[in-house]
Amino acid sequence: MTRRHFLGASAAAAAVTLLPKPSRADSGHNPRPQPKIPRWRGFNLTEMAGGRDRGPFRETDFEWMAGWGFNFARIPLSYWQWSSPKDWMSLKPEALVPLDRAVELGRQHGVHTCLALHRVPGYCVNGKEQEPYQLFDGPRDSMQRALDAAIHHWRFLAERYKGVPNEQVSFDLLNEPPFMADQTRYVEIAKALIATIRSVSPDRLIFANGADIGQTPVLGLIDEGLVQSSHDYQPKMITHYKAGWVPPNEFESFDAPTWPMVDKHGVLWNKEKLRQVDIATWKPLTDRGAPVHIGEWGCHTLTPHSVCLAYMADAVSLWKEAGWGWSMWNLRGGFGIVDSGRADVAYEDFKGHKLDRKMLELILAG
Repeated sequence: MTRRHFLGASAAAAAVTLLPKPSRADSGHNPRPQPKIPRWRGFNLTEMAGGRDRGPFRETDFEWMAGWGFNFARIPLSYWQWSSPKDWMSLKPEALVPLDRAVELGRQHGVHTCLALHRVPGYCVNGKEQEPYQLFDGPRDSMQRALDAAIHHWRFLAERYKGVPNEQVSFDLLNEPPFMADQTRYVEIAKALIATIRSVSPDRLIFANGADIGQTPVLGLIDEGLVQSSHDYQPKMITHYKAGWVPPNEFESFDAPTWPMVDKHGVLWNKEKLRQVDIATWKPLTDRGAPVHIGEWGCHTLTPHSVCLAYMADAVSLWKEAGWGWSMWNLRGGFGIVDSGRADVAYEDFKGHKLDRKMLELILAG
């Protein structure tokens, strides 16, 4: 299917917008209505997350998700796929053909696709120093250069998917903004990107990650009419056990995981502690009608399987109680339910792959 046919078919699909339209009097300064979204559940599909070619998106991923009853695919994107840190303003539209394919596969299988900039010009939670200018810190003129480039890239994406309805595609502004003492800069960045997207698609459904790598709500965006995305990897002593890319100061303990577990400060982590950090933290938003979605979560392959399952059972039950959807990182791979490489799992042979049936059944129940 050509991109022209793909967009034409998408635009023609019958759809009820998920984002209430602002009134004619809305000049962009008035509060926008809060969007209403389904309880989307699914997975992150990471083929375009790292900036290197990992092969095309697989139709089987969408088939499996839909067959199991999932309806959401978050697609982390690195702008390195279609541009370069050496020339931020140069874009290669042909590099987005694989992404067109993912959106079309989502349409065919009834799976919503959320396009998320995992690496944006000037920032990535992994290796931000590889960017020529920084989006969140540095001299004002260099931060503005990064923001101008980020605006350029989001306009590029917004124009490409302008004709695709909200039931099929949403946008996630940038992945896991850094820890911050003050949210002013993040709000400034987010509002600039939102304005750019809405100048092309006024009613596009938009997600914004929480501050502090997705852990903290951003009240400065409450009037923008967004979904705020929480990334729930707390406590990292469970979710990222022996994960070498996580800074040591983010771990609550280095002891062998159990669930529940007492950390190095004597704090008991159990279901009630998760309720505090995963649910109550976001109450200032939800009390005002803003929707929350768990954009990423999961347990590293080296965390004992029994501990993963016990922790996950508490987490998904809390999200179900709150009415929140989620997307696990990932479907296939070390955090997922397929080909996760765990040494302590009795895998089920599944269409040439290794399926963690226990984990699948647990998350389906949540």
